Amino acid sequence: MTCFPSLVRSISASGAVRYALGDPLVDRYLEFVAGRARPNTLRAVAFDLKTFFTVIVKNAVDVESADVFEFLAAQRGDRTVVRLADRESGVSARTIARRLSSVSGLYAYLVARGDTGVRSNPVPRGLATRRQGGRGARVPLVRVPRTLPRILAPAEADRLVAALRMDRDRAMVAAMLLAGLRRCEVLGLRLPDVQVADRRLVITEVNGGRLAWNSPKNHERRSVPLPRFLAAELTAYLANRSPDDLLFTGTNGGVLRNRNARRDWFNAAARAIGEPGLTPHELRHTAASLAVSAGANVKAVQRMLGHASAAMTLDRYADLFDDDLDAVAERLDAVYLRAAHANGEVIKLAASQS
Repeated sequence: MTCFPSLVRSISASGAVRYALGDPLVDRYLEFVAGRARPNTLRAVAFDLKTFFTVIVKNAVDVESADVFEFLAAQRGDRTVVRLADRESGVSARTIARRLSSVSGLYAYLVARGDTGVRSNPVPRGLATRRQGGRGARVPLVRVPRTLPRILAPAEADRLVAALRMDRDRAMVAAMLLAGLRRCEVLGLRLPDVQVADRRLVITEVNGGRLAWNSPKNHERRSVPLPRFLAAELTAYLANRSPDDLLFTGTNGGVLRNRNARRDWFNAAARAIGEPGLTPHELRHTAASLAVSAGANVKAVQRMLGHASAAMTLDRYADLFDDDLDAVAERLDAVYLRAAHANGEVIKLAASQS
């Protein structure tokens, strides 16, 4: 008999990775998540639920709101010792919020089933409070600080590419840095996806993992422009290798796994530019930042990144777009002043601002 929670990883006949914790209802929920989320999301949810039920030693159907607050306190840790970076203790607020979201998702599923005996979600949506004027509101259980995604300056990006020795590595980094691809999307690229004549790059996303790209179900495709620099890096890479279906492979021709896509070659380059903690996903953040700086609107950035909605893009990069409001205001001022001048009006800005 499997103890709960005991995280077990397995691979199905189709090559998809699955997780189980030993509780029938929790395992059914993980199967549900596997059918609608990316592999990395599934793994994160599985680890989050394992963490929760390791702290709260109960069956899933017996959890109450008091247990959620106990878990929250345990994640905060010793409040007498805090980090200098964010003045917090224990696990970071962002991680705690994600774990609570995973737990809440589980109980939303159990409530929706209607046959589990769970009638309400034990994870509170927030704490009720009353604002001035008598209007009610809710504050989140965990206050997550809004921080700008870590991005590279153009000079740092140039140095990173220059520090890479292999044509393959430069092409992979350029795909994340200039086209905003996820690491798993880079590994899933095939030769037909690089449409040089049309200057387009086609990304096929599959719910269930990169290794199941040829499955007829759950395909999501998007097309992004192929930047000239990326096209040049891909040309240099392909000039020294025999044609194959999968675009990026290991040095011996084998399949590059997602967990191996950040090996010594990337870490060494990151250290060379003084950013030892740099991750491939932060190159995607950099691509979004460059797009915003170039004047792209939120819908264009959404399409480039493959986000499900513009709201998701705006939520993650709101500060970048807010910074761009200064440029918008300057353009509006210029339009207004030209129109006023054309009408023969005299605008005394200094007087209006005094």
